[in-house]
Amino acid sequence: MQKISPFLWFDTQAEAAAKLYTSIFKNSKITNTTQYPQSAEEVSGKSEGTVMTVAFELDGVSFTALNGGPNFTFNESVSFVVNCESQEEVDEYWNKLTADGGQESQCGWLKDKFGLSWQIVPTAMGEILSDPDPAKADRAMKAMLQMKKIVIADLEKARDQT
Repeated sequence: MQKISPFLWFDTQAEAAAKLYTSIFKNSKITNTTQYPQSAEEVSGKSEGTVMTVAFELDGVSFTALNGGPNFTFNESVSFVVNCESQEEVDEYWNKLTADGGQESQCGWLKDKFGLSWQIVPTAMGEILSDPDPAKADRAMKAMLQMKKIVIADLEKARDQT
C-alpha cells in the first residue's frame, strides 16, 4: 500500500473526474466506489446512495476523490506534474486535460475542466534550462516563460540561437 496518497475534494464530480483521469493515463483504473449512507444525509446534505468516494490509480499511483460539496475548491497551490518523454506525449496530455472546459496557463501549467492544476513537463526541459552556458540557459528560460504548452523544439531553438 502506498504510504501517502492524494485525496481530492470535489463538489459532485468525483466519479466523472476519476473516469476521465483513468481514461487519460495508461495503467490506470478505478479500484473502489462508496456511496453516502442514509445516516450521513443530515450532516453532508448528500442523498443516500450518491457517490461519496472513488478510489483510483493513475499509472500505479493511488488517489481518492470525494464528493464533499462546494465548500472547498482547487487552486494552483497544489498541482500534479506529468513528466513526458516526447513532444507527442506533452501534446496528448495537454489536449486531453484542457478538453471540454480546461484552461491553459503559463509555463506548462493547465487546469482541467474540474479546476485541478497539472504541469505537463517534457523531461528534456530540465536539461535545456540547465545548460552549462548561462546565456543559452537564459535564452531557453525566457522562451519557456512565454509559453503556455511547452514546445521542446522552441526551447531548443531559443537555447541554440546565436
